[in-house]
Amino acid sequence: MPYLEAVNTSPTRFDAWNAGNAHCRVHYQLLAEAEPDLLCRALNLFALQFLTPEQVQVQRQEDLLAIDIVIDGLSWHRAQVIAEKLRNLISVCSVELQSVDSAWVEAAQAAG
Repeated sequence: MPYLEAVNTSPTRFDAWNAGNAHCRVHYQLLAEAEPDLLCRALNLFALQFLTPEQVQVQRQEDLLAIDIVIDGLSWHRAQVIAEKLRNLISVCSVELQSVDSAWVEAAQAAG
């Protein structure tokens, strides 16, 4: 019987879920129907992954809610997966995701 030895090969594809991936600060902009439980359902997607947003702003515009969420410490892939989950929530009309720097958060805090 041949001798078995460990074969050390490099991974053949990128591991998007690796905790060592570069993290960024992201800004989610949601537009959704003004349903009483929508904010809880949206924020629950972050809570389920033990994530706490740095900033949440909500404004009701007649029958719609405009929701801005800023969160740090996500890989871009993870941020995109959460954005897709937000898009799949009932009552959500649109979700925009963008990478931001600290200047946006500081400007929003100064305005508020």
